[in-house]
Amino acid sequence: MFVWFNPIGQKTEPTQRQAAVNADSLPNAKSWPDELDIRHFTGSDVTPSPACLAVAATGEVYVGVDMMGSLGKEPGKGSIVRLVDSDHDGTPDTHTVFARADNPRGIIVQGDQVFVLHTTFSEETGKASGMALVVFEDKDHNGVADGPSRPLIENISSPKFLQNRGTDHATNGIRMGIDGWIYIAVGDFGFHGAVDRSGKKMTMLGGGIVRVRPDGKEMEVYSHGLRNIYDVAIDPYMNIFTRDNTNDGGGWNIRFSHQIQSGEYGYPVLFKHFTDEIIPALADLGGGSGTGSLFMDDARWPAKYNHIPMMADWGRNQVYAHRVDADGPTFKQTEEEFIKLSQVTDLDVDGSGVLYLAAWDGAGYSGNPGKGFVVRAVPRDWKYQSFPDVTKASVRELVSLLQTEGAVARLAAQQELLKRPVKEVAAATWDIASNKTLPLHIRVAGIYTYAQVAGMNGTAQLVKLTADSAIREFALRALADRKGYLKNVPVAPFIKGLQDPSVRVRVAAAVGLGRLGRVEAATALLKTGVPKSLVALAKGTEGPHATPNSEIVPAHIAVRALVSINAVDACVKAIGTENSALALWALRYMHHSQAANGLITAYKRTKDTTLKRGILTTLSRIYKKEAAYDGSWWWSTRPDTHGPYYKSVTWGSSDVIKSLLLSEFNKPNADKQFFADLNSRHRMEIPEFGGEEVVAAKEEVKVDLNKIRNKKGQVGEASIEDVMLAMAKISGNAALGKTLFTKQGCVACHSISRGETMKGPFMGQIGSIMTREQIAESILKPNASISQGFASVLITAKGDKSYMGFVTEESAEKLVLRDITGQVYTIKAADVISRKEMESSMMPSGLANALSYEEFASLITFLSQQKK
Repeated sequence: MFVWFNPIGQKTEPTQRQAAVNADSLPNAKSWPDELDIRHFTGSDVTPSPACLAVAATGEVYVGVDMMGSLGKEPGKGSIVRLVDSDHDGTPDTHTVFARADNPRGIIVQGDQVFVLHTTFSEETGKASGMALVVFEDKDHNGVADGPSRPLIENISSPKFLQNRGTDHATNGIRMGIDGWIYIAVGDFGFHGAVDRSGKKMTMLGGGIVRVRPDGKEMEVYSHGLRNIYDVAIDPYMNIFTRDNTNDGGGWNIRFSHQIQSGEYGYPVLFKHFTDEIIPALADLGGGSGTGSLFMDDARWPAKYNHIPMMADWGRNQVYAHRVDADGPTFKQTEEEFIKLSQVTDLDVDGSGVLYLAAWDGAGYSGNPGKGFVVRAVPRDWKYQSFPDVTKASVRELVSLLQTEGAVARLAAQQELLKRPVKEVAAATWDIASNKTLPLHIRVAGIYTYAQVAGMNGTAQLVKLTADSAIREFALRALADRKGYLKNVPVAPFIKGLQDPSVRVRVAAAVGLGRLGRVEAATALLKTGVPKSLVALAKGTEGPHATPNSEIVPAHIAVRALVSINAVDACVKAIGTENSALALWALRYMHHSQAANGLITAYKRTKDTTLKRGILTTLSRIYKKEAAYDGSWWWSTRPDTHGPYYKSVTWGSSDVIKSLLLSEFNKPNADKQFFADLNSRHRMEIPEFGGEEVVAAKEEVKVDLNKIRNKKGQVGEASIEDVMLAMAKISGNAALGKTLFTKQGCVACHSISRGETMKGPFMGQIGSIMTREQIAESILKPNASISQGFASVLITAKGDKSYMGFVTEESAEKLVLRDITGQVYTIKAADVISRKEMESSMMPSGLANALSYEEFASLITFLSQQKK
């Protein structure tokens, strides 16, 4: 039983205590722009450990309370709390527990429907069984769901890793675009056998964005190759932005990216050594942990804080404003601090322009009933204007609302219009879509509303809009948006679009052709130019995976389209022509016998040495392929990033490819190093070629941690609470702290600079991820919040061998383990008999016991300054 909120359905009135909290808790918001007024809305007594939130257009706030946290594994600790500020004074007047849901990770409110993404548990075993996107209804509007939820997608996260680790790398935030799709942020657990309401099943290895219609049908992958996104921000033109992080350099750096439909972003197998093939992120922003996202689009907000993605970062205790500027088909960005909140988790805005933000506030990785809050933010000159009840509005009123300067209002109007008489709504929204005097974003809203209400019957009208250069991009996107509606969509406007002066139109046309699936479009797609940046990286180098490269996007999307329509024959035919480079690029992903045979035939036919090498490289690439994902494994927080595959297997044409490669290798004048490099780069594992990767070597680091932890100083003799109080008053000496970092044995398991060997959690940027207080607590109580990749793992291996340590590198073939003394072991995956993640941290408690307060303060000050 939870004592921190009322039973379902029970309402409360404001109390003197609530008013006091409002006055006393503003320090929770450390800083914010002068143009804003930020006030406390609720505290941990009502919304402890808030993992997500969403706001109805009419202002009701729905908070996902998650007392399980990201690493908890026991059910019955989550709920959706509904808050209502009926007099709009900035304090909730009533709250109810709208519904129970474990590990809520995303919420959308539309009318009387509340969509929730959350972890599911087996009633028989009490263990996590997956994650589901569900919808609750509240038709009587009493603030409590009418009954059990209805599943829209089930199994959208792999249960094995939810059971082992919790929901930290699972499936996260949800948001609806003006195209009517629900976009789902999928972490790198991926999923196996997800099923939507139509019975469609789908599997995705790794992270990316998945989308589905509000009725739970038409589930599909939107983009792929992300690590652990928590949410998406969607602008009025359906540009999608994410704040992701990676594990490159051991630092979990933040990457801000623009997500383009069908795009491949490369994590973990392409984003280091095959960056010429991916769409790179727009910026590497250093250490952090991205959480909730919102694209602010409300005319009541100051211009400098309107029309921008707002991105929360839990690790940095900061919401960032990203200034995005068009760069061909994508963007460039600059980041600036916006609102500072303690471990901010999510944000959303209502139809009146009120922004709400939820913060974890030090609730730990497993939730805390005494931590967490929600704040309310409005512009200083803001005046409340009620948002209309769209269910009572006429079609004419809704059409007017669809043309307002606010994304929330437009979406609410659209979703209600879809329930009204089709003929009337289609006519009214067509007038908006075709009206050349209206602003572009209003026309876009009209196009997508018309496309949804008219369905297949709207194809002819949308084709007419492709003649309008101002709106062509969006007409093409709407035409190809629903795969069930493509039967009568002509291919001609898309092929014409490939030659458009606008690169955004060209990209939209290529995406559309991939969705249409018409192989006759292959010839036109192959004419897409290949930029100079399509060059394989030099051996042992890492590419710029977070540097804008707008010129790669058209070719990248054309390749994705060629693969989607299975244009093997056209690509083979193009080898040796002016379109050869794009054809060979596309053939890298075509594991078909006709592709292998076609490449071999082309190789034997040509005498061009450069082309021959290109063909051999492509054959080497398709010698193996990624193993089918069955949900039984995950690549951990420290995956092997060599690429191009993670868990590779041979396939039907591998033998014929190997035969050709060996015959060329064995020729007297063959360049042996070329084949050795291919063998290493593409992980073919053909012994005759050599060039295999060198396994990690053992390192001798002798540190007697028991001797350190058994000494007693001020820290060892005091309570943790007293130590924490002392740390708040003592600034410490960073130079002394640097010396103590070595003396106390920290170097055995942590590195400070990127040039050092990969060890445990990277400390070179810990100061940008954790506060000074959090660093101190993690040293004093290492088991309270075990850092990613630093949990103890017990490995039992063949030969009656056992190892305990933390995994620093892992692939399908091997894992590299570092023990507490710094010893490194490389273990073949085939030799592993059992693997168990321990409940305790590898870092023993008491390592700071021998230190004085001044010394301990110096150590944490040194660490807090590491912000590379």
